[in-house]
Parts: sequence; C-alpha cells; structure tokens
Amino acid sequence: MAALAQPLGPADRPIKQPGEFPTVQLSVGLNLIHAEVAANDADREQGLMYRKSLAPNSGMLFVFDERAGHCFWMKNTLIPLSIAFMGDDGTISDIDEMAAETENNHCPTRAGRYALEMEQGWFTKHGIRPGMQIKGLSGGQ
Repeated sequence: MAALAQPLGPADRPIKQPGEFPTVQLSVGLNLIHAEVAANDADREQGLMYRKSLAPNSGMLFVFDERAGHCFWMKNTLIPLSIAFMGDDGTISDIDEMAAETENNHCPTRAGRYALEMEQGWFTKHGIRPGMQIKGLSGGQ
C-alpha cells in the first residue's frame, strides 16, 4: 500500500495541521482565546501558513527564547491576520494588521518574547489595545 505524500513546508518539512500544535487557553479582559503554540524554530517558521480559516476566538501564540524585536511577514499565509506583540508579562506593546500573502515586515516597537496572531480585526472588535495584558502565558500569567 502506498503512503500518501504530505505537502512540504518551510525547509522541506511536512506541514503541521491544525490540532498538531500544542495549545493553551489565554484571556484578555473578558475574552477567552484558544491558541496553538509555536515555541520552536520549525513551528514559528510555519505559523499559520497555508491555513484557509481560523475558528472563532482562535489564533497562534509565538513564544521566543529571548526578548527581541521579532518581526513577522505573511508569505504563504492565506488569511489576513492581526498580531499583538507582548513583553514577558503579557502586556501588549503593539497591534498590527497584516494582509494575506505579503512579504511586508511587521515589527514591534519594543523588544518582547511573545506574539499572538488572530483573525484580522479581532483585537479591535473586542476592544483590545496596547497596554492591556494577555493572561495564561508561561511563567504563571
């Protein structure tokens, strides 16, 4: 019996599908977020590439080992997204809107350890803005 070939992603790795990433529940204000977690180089490189949709109140949390000005782009990302950049304590420093399938850089104004991508407009729709804190991140938030 022949095995079905799985599409290849960045650096010729098989593409992880929804449900194959670890998950965490986050909150900001009264809003609950179901987030897939990208905490290693391969997962951060793939992110939400090739996805055609996101479930309501779902997104992807990017976790970095070091505080830095981690920038994002939307190459091979089929859906428009909003991104919130956060410091160690989950406080949002910046929120940016990102158009699908573009290679524009989206960078925070301050060094941070986390970024959360959600469906475009999610943060605005829920009244989430810089200075608010996302809870449920590692480190007891």
